[in-house]
Amino acid sequence: MSDCIFCKICDGTIPADIVYEDEHCLAFRDIQPKAPVHLLVIPRKHVASLDDLSDADRELAGHMLLTIPRIARQQGLEGGYRTVANTGKGGGQEVFHLHFHILGGGTPKPL
Repeated sequence: MSDCIFCKICDGTIPADIVYEDEHCLAFRDIQPKAPVHLLVIPRKHVASLDDLSDADRELAGHMLLTIPRIARQQGLEGGYRTVANTGKGGGQEVFHLHFHILGGGTPKPL
């Protein structure tokens, strides 16, 4: 999507503090952190939300879920972390590109 901020981060149009990337997803620091470590993990493919995943996205969704713990460990969150995916406007989603929050390193503030 041409006006999606996360798509622009994926293509390098908008800079971000990227801490992980591969062919399917990337992770970067949230610009309004709610915890000492607050990352966003997004797919490179534009998918608006969890509700918009299809059977064709099984591999992508599985890859992201298996990558989140690796990213958390790389960020020093061996003791635990919280993973959040807001879905839809009523669920608190503000950017309509699927993303998972990784929060840790202390007591996170409410999203």
